[in-house]
Amino acid sequence: MYRNLMVQAYQHFCPVARTLEKIGDKWSLLIIRDLLGGPQRFTDLLNYLNNITPKWLTQRLRDLEAAGIVERDKKSGRREVWYHLSPAGRDLGPVIEALMVWGFRWAMRPPMPEEAVHPDLMMRGLTYSLNMKGRKLSRKARWAMRFPQATYLLSFGEGGWSSSRQENSFADADVTITTTPENWATVFTSPRSERRRLAQSLQIEGPSEKVAEFRNIFGIQK
Repeated sequence: MYRNLMVQAYQHFCPVARTLEKIGDKWSLLIIRDLLGGPQRFTDLLNYLNNITPKWLTQRLRDLEAAGIVERDKKSGRREVWYHLSPAGRDLGPVIEALMVWGFRWAMRPPMPEEAVHPDLMMRGLTYSLNMKGRKLSRKARWAMRFPQATYLLSFGEGGWSSSRQENSFADADVTITTTPENWATVFTSPRSERRRLAQSLQIEGPSEKVAEFRNIFGIQK
């Protein structure tokens, strides 16, 4: 496995080159991105990454283990293996954050038809975008985003924006938005001049003044 890592060597004495030798292969940074959210099983990572094959995922996990970035946890009596980041892997958190900042500024666009839109990753990116852009409300808010796969609560409070997957009731939400991850990703990544038309695919329910707050934050006013 060490030999496989060395095939990627740049033969260049530089910390950037040395880092890319360890994490520069296809899928590696996305695996690290997903593990920053907490330990994952092999099947969880397959679901998040969507287009990766089991063979490629196995290889990348082995490479990252050999590099000291990912660790595996298989407890006695448990069939499933869980993967988590080592201290070196967790130190890559600011790198992933910097890539998100750059991506939102220079590479963001609506999803293509063949691209998977995972609701967990989309809501994480949406929350990060709202905080990065400094979007604020004059009061606390709780908005339920209902997708076919799950419901997420997007909240604004003293600490800024946050989101979480809701397993229980969301009856106390101020506004409820029912749509698909693909439709919602298209709305919030499109130019503001197009959002009002695209937002017609959303089902938005709640008191008129709170619905207006939601629409204003995302530039989809009627």
